[in-house]
Amino acid sequence: MDSGIGLLAAAAAVRRLRPDAALVLSSDPDGMPWGPRTTADLTTRALAVARAAAAHRPDALIVACNTASVHTLPTLRAELEPAIPVIGTVPAIKPAAAGGGPVAIWATPATTGSPYQRGLIRDFAGSVEVTEVPCPGLADAVQYADEDAIDRAIAAAAALTPTDVRAVVLGCTHYELVAERIRTAVQPAGRPPVALHGSADAVAAQALRRVGALPEPAAARAATPVTALTVLLSGREAELPEAALTYAEGRLLGAAAPTH
Repeated sequence: MDSGIGLLAAAAAVRRLRPDAALVLSSDPDGMPWGPRTTADLTTRALAVARAAAAHRPDALIVACNTASVHTLPTLRAELEPAIPVIGTVPAIKPAAAGGGPVAIWATPATTGSPYQRGLIRDFAGSVEVTEVPCPGLADAVQYADEDAIDRAIAAAAALTPTDVRAVVLGCTHYELVAERIRTAVQPAGRPPVALHGSADAVAAQALRRVGALPEPAAARAATPVTALTVLLSGREAELPEAALTYAEGRLLGAAAPTH
């Protein structure tokens, strides 16, 4: 679940690990963006999205949204667990800082400078130099596959990113869909390699681990793919939004036939 198509990255990661897994993608285009909402309003909308997914009796629920993970995880877990394990998304600050830095964290304006993010930096970055980079408009631009707006938002964030960074944390799940464009913007020709750290792969693995379904690599390759994909848009069953198919992760998932 997510406010929008940021969930594609985690869903595609699950698909790669378990090609035989049926997936339910539950998002809230009617209420997006979630970032500017009050905690109470956000919790109400997140609960609605989670309940729509839970009605399909999944083995686990991935909260593929940094904002929802910050503000609503206790409420979602109180309602759904232990019947449905709920796995949140945390920015990959710890592995990024392990490389020694300097590190930049790209996040929504609501998350940048927040006590939550500052706490993660304090707990996991140690003495590594960290720059928080707000990315206004980037998540919305990715949601609607607005190419010009994506370019402008990435360029603006890259201009705020120190030229000596060795790693960039993608602190919003939408950003993972344009990761290579971000890499190009922060790593001009002749500069040392910049590592990008998203959360999708780790979150997908954790979800499968929680339900005892994380396969060995050979088993994943041998698994028989399934075509079961259910898409819920603010609770309504639908097909993947057209914008989702502009991204590799969306096309991977779009190869599955929606079930209604």
